[in-house]
Amino acid sequence: MSKENLDVDFTPNRGPFRLPNTPAGHGAIVERLAAMEIRVIVIEATGGYEQAMVAELMVAGMPVVVVNPRQVRNFARAQGRLAKTDRLDAAVLADFGLAIQPPQRPLPDVETRRMREKLARRRQLIQMVTAESNRLEHATNPAVRRSIESVLKLLRKQLQQIENDLDQTIRRSSAWQEKAELIRSVPGIGPQVSRTLLIQLPELGQCSRQQIAALVGVAPLNRDSGKLRGRRAIWGGRPEVRASLYMATLSATRFNPKICKHYQHLLEAGKCKKLALTACMRKLLTILNAMIRDKKTWQTANP
Repeated sequence: MSKENLDVDFTPNRGPFRLPNTPAGHGAIVERLAAMEIRVIVIEATGGYEQAMVAELMVAGMPVVVVNPRQVRNFARAQGRLAKTDRLDAAVLADFGLAIQPPQRPLPDVETRRMREKLARRRQLIQMVTAESNRLEHATNPAVRRSIESVLKLLRKQLQQIENDLDQTIRRSSAWQEKAELIRSVPGIGPQVSRTLLIQLPELGQCSRQQIAALVGVAPLNRDSGKLRGRRAIWGGRPEVRASLYMATLSATRFNPKICKHYQHLLEAGKCKKLALTACMRKLLTILNAMIRDKKTWQTANP
């Protein structure tokens, strides 16, 4: 996938071709694939350029999987394929699909994708507000200060509109609203963390505690070899969810009695603060997962 073109290849029988990344190109690909016996269609995530093509394939009922580009690149390196072009990438994706057989997961619906875009826009607005606020702190020229204050006023207005829109969309959905009320019942979790968990982690309540920890990236991974016992570390996952969970846990270690007690116990056992905080993140996530699964508030789940 690229901004302008779509490169397609097949395996085990090769048949590469290229079409424009346009609605006409999407329709031509769907028409061509519909006449073939397809086991799985593997598409690399490319920052949003793949979304329209994925939507077309989903509407056509075809088995499409969106994969992490890092996994595919590592697969190519393992085969000694270091060169990289769009046509070569298409061939690697075809071989990756045949060798790995990536599992098909439910892809987000249109409403969820829109909500994720709004959530990303909220993060961008916060970054811009922070940058302008820092500039205002050091500006001495009255004209410059007025300019910065005008921009800040506009950014804060747009930020409020985005947040109101997100909250209204959640309230319109009975399923999202129910989950939001369960999440917000946890001491230390505010509206922003609740929004992030709802929109960026729809699997919450549907996975085991091990699976949900791995999805977010707070599961400790072994680094052992022979007699060497390496230090466990977290890796991968969803950075936006992990960042929000970190802030919620930081607050919970002060205001949530259960998490605070667990945090102090780890510190007394000799764990460093960063490790103890990560363990508390995992515990809080596990509790949230069980609450959504059992449809229990914090008070009923932790009497």
